[in-house]
Amino acid sequence: MVKSSDIVLILVAIIFPPAAAAFVTGCSCDLIINLLLTILGYFPGTIHAFWLIYKKMEAEERYGHGGFICKSEHVGNGTYQPLHDQPYPAPANYGATNTA
Repeated sequence: MVKSSDIVLILVAIIFPPAAAAFVTGCSCDLIINLLLTILGYFPGTIHAFWLIYKKMEAEERYGHGGFICKSEHVGNGTYQPLHDQPYPAPANYGATNTA
């Protein structure tokens, strides 16, 4: 599901791809890769920024918002893992219509 923050990231990626990479990954290897790709050509940097945004959106759908961390922070491979090993248990009577 695309959120308004993702749309803003896509617009930033179109205007200046390294800024979008910095917003998504922070100061990591992905930012350096994106800077180099943008210097080599605008379109490679933009494609890389779109890929980073896609991987972040995919992790948010899989693990929930804020429920993931980058698997290897400085490697630049765009993989994420869950923040918590086990999901939170559902509260008692969650989703039940019959309380008796």
